[in-house]
Amino acid sequence: MIHAATRLRAGATFLLLLSAGVAGAADPALQSAVASPARSAKFVARDAARHPVQTLEFFGLRADQSVVEISPGGGYWTEILAPYLHAAGTFTVALSPPEDPRTYDPAKDSFLLKLAGDPARYGKVKRVEFSPAHLELAPAGSVDLVLTFRNLHNWIGDGFAPEALGAFYRALKPGGILGIEDHRARSDRPQDPKAGNGYVRQDYAIELARKAGFEFVGSSEVNANPRDTADWPDGVWTLPPTLTLGDKDRAKYVAIGEADNFLLKFRKPLH
Repeated sequence: MIHAATRLRAGATFLLLLSAGVAGAADPALQSAVASPARSAKFVARDAARHPVQTLEFFGLRADQSVVEISPGGGYWTEILAPYLHAAGTFTVALSPPEDPRTYDPAKDSFLLKLAGDPARYGKVKRVEFSPAHLELAPAGSVDLVLTFRNLHNWIGDGFAPEALGAFYRALKPGGILGIEDHRARSDRPQDPKAGNGYVRQDYAIELARKAGFEFVGSSEVNANPRDTADWPDGVWTLPPTLTLGDKDRAKYVAIGEADNFLLKFRKPLH
């Protein structure tokens, strides 16, 4: 397909650079956090699609950083980040306030129960509210790394993506990194301004971040899936893990797997 071939060519040079920089250099502490038997079995089952070690190393995660995870959902990444950052770093999760339906997260209650139920792993996790009315994630210029996974399409749909990206920019230190993962829309079709199918064009996401002041560092194809044609009857949620169509064509969608996802890395300028 044209759109798949185009993005693979565009990412080839960067992939060579990425593989040369990290091959054989995986952080043992990060590998240990991913391999922990304390992780949820349902999340471990998704590692083959989400590539947690490669994803977090692409974003430059280190154990001594100040890290904010935006809208953590059920806690796939929190289960890895909280123990990894526990000893030397600072880890904050930004959660939706109960009064704002635009950022309501149905997984929030179970996520909070997860944190409360295991203080040894999650007792140092900080919490802040995040919504159009709550945009102060941390003291300005205090965060090393802001991470958001598969959330940008929601903010586009809710009309506050520029404000969200502006909040990340303010929280980050000069030179700090913003890491974004989301479902990649086809490049041969216009971007839906509401991202109603859950997909975002990669070039559109890059331009949004640049308008917020970020420098584009690069992209990774580690979570690419060329089987995803991004034109499903119920949008991205047709595919695993949601499978909104239930048993209808279930085997077909399971065989396709999770969506084609981009990883984008941005830097707050030093000056």
